[in-house]
Amino acid sequence: MPFDIQNIDPLDLQPSVGVGVALPFSSTSVFNTTYTTQDALKSNLINYFLTGTSERFFNPNLGAGLRALLFDQMTGDKREEIDSVIRNGVSYWFPEVNIQRLEIKENIDSQTITISLRYSVTMTNIQDQLSINFQQ
Repeated sequence: MPFDIQNIDPLDLQPSVGVGVALPFSSTSVFNTTYTTQDALKSNLINYFLTGTSERFFNPNLGAGLRALLFDQMTGDKREEIDSVIRNGVSYWFPEVNIQRLEIKENIDSQTITISLRYSVTMTNIQDQLSINFQQ
């Protein structure tokens, strides 16, 4: 009988070892440490979506550049362009991440755009979701 093999990152087996830095920076100390690869991946995705293209000094190609796209007039073409930028960027920079659902919602009254992403990670049992609000 076939079964799925699930990989567990060795860092997840050591609960006292920090894996990354959590976003946003809202702790009483300087940084919040993440202790699992799932939390580190989520922080990395948030960082990627909030980074503009050419914003990283030694890596100018890193970043989704969503702020440049979001607050034009929202049409069907613009929504498809944002969807394409997100999907292409995630598949390039995070090849182990599979996007299961991507929603782009706009609230005209509050001038807010919310991007909701449900994803899973290949060969692991990691499934998570994140929502990012962009406000003009």
